[in-house]
Amino acid sequence: MEGNFLEVRNISKAYVGVQALDNVDMGIGYGEIHCLVGENGSGKSTLIKIIAGVEVPDEGKIIIEGKEYRHLHAIDSIRAGIQVIYQDLSLFPNLTVAENISLNQMVERNIKILKWPEVKKVAEKALAEIEEKLPLDELVENITMAEKQLTAICRALTQNARLIIMDEPTSALTREEIDHLFSVILKLKKKGISILFVSHKLSEVFEISEKVTVLRDGKKVGEYPTDELDNDKLIYLMTGKKIRMQKFVYEESGDVDKNVILDVRNLTKEGQFRNVSFKLRRGEILGITGLLGSGRTELALSIFGLNKPDSGEIYFMGKKVKIRSAQEAVKLGISYLPEDRLIQGLFLKQAIKNNIIVTILKELKGRAGLLRKKKIDSTVKKWIEDLSIKAPSGEIPAQTLSGGNQQKVVLAKWLATDPKVFILDSPTVGIDIASKSNIHSIIRELANRKIGIIIISDEIPEVLTNCNRILIMVNGEVKKIIDNVEGVTEEEIFKVVSSQVKS
Repeated sequence: MEGNFLEVRNISKAYVGVQALDNVDMGIGYGEIHCLVGENGSGKSTLIKIIAGVEVPDEGKIIIEGKEYRHLHAIDSIRAGIQVIYQDLSLFPNLTVAENISLNQMVERNIKILKWPEVKKVAEKALAEIEEKLPLDELVENITMAEKQLTAICRALTQNARLIIMDEPTSALTREEIDHLFSVILKLKKKGISILFVSHKLSEVFEISEKVTVLRDGKKVGEYPTDELDNDKLIYLMTGKKIRMQKFVYEESGDVDKNVILDVRNLTKEGQFRNVSFKLRRGEILGITGLLGSGRTELALSIFGLNKPDSGEIYFMGKKVKIRSAQEAVKLGISYLPEDRLIQGLFLKQAIKNNIIVTILKELKGRAGLLRKKKIDSTVKKWIEDLSIKAPSGEIPAQTLSGGNQQKVVLAKWLATDPKVFILDSPTVGIDIASKSNIHSIIRELANRKIGIIIISDEIPEVLTNCNRILIMVNGEVKKIIDNVEGVTEEEIFKVVSSQVKS
């Protein structure tokens, strides 16, 4: 069909002291895959909430299939065929896949007692629409993230979805799972269902979308056919800056052997990783990449004392060590930035100040064993300034910060321990382009200070640009070590990484 299924016109929305959206327009055609991009704070989430009827705009209107709404309520949005799949998927882990798929429809039909044959029939019909299969009898808490995504899509289909909004749908998926999700999205497109796709991963924007709407500081920068854009142009439209990171170059000086700060030999943890060996030198950035399940995070946790290996040896600064706890790792001079900053890295409701000093409380105490306020304040001020953390003070809760600034707080927490080796697991996941570039610059500066850095990431461009050597893990083993990244392509690395799928 020609024309737009959905149009938003002159939408504005302000909160206390913040203009979240300012006169924004957007149109989404029937069966169109449309990407919405912008940095954190650009207004993407607010626009999604307005389209979903969760928030009411201060000005403007929404038009769905020619029908105009000034104040769209959630029930109006649902009845018009608009479904939102948020990042957390909003599934019930203690219910089966079939129950999760069919529940909304059952509630809408006011069915108070669920009959399994009917529940299963609704779920099977939704799956048939996208030609997929799922374990309908299994509890959602026991299925993979990719299967949860399909469950959420099927749930949307039972509500007669005409437009499905997907917020960062690939953030926890492997490359193979992303390819599968994209094939499902293309099936939905063929059925005339529109998709609004929100992602920080620009490679995915170019891969799946037909049109792109760019927001910056609450304003619409423009709406573009995807084939008229390239990576650099899109980054400029999103940020207003030209951001191009040169490849990291490691310059080794002095005795090569004396520069080795961490030496891992045949480290093994049954069922997780086997015979992993590598060396890390002062001031270099070693990348470790591989699919989820390759053993990369489990390896990092073993080095940090949180996952006891079954065999193998670790040498730190030339001495054989046994690291039995995170405390022992920190005492040696090893820090670890975890994969999930929200759950593992931060006390979200606590002040920035408390998050930064939690690893160095002992050093901040005076003779009487009491914390020294002046020392705390100067320490917190130093890290806020050094890492350019955007916050009015160290007293505000960490949960009020953007993703990039939250990650900087976690960085500060571990840098305060004065590490000699810093392991960073997925350091820029879920972070916008400008913040990502800023964090990469911080990591490079740490390497310039002769800290040995390990970056663990499934984003191949991240390790290829920021690391001088790359270790590729497949099914718990080191499949390949690239000692010189010069001239190496993303395709070459991906070919090795994806061999896990075939094995």
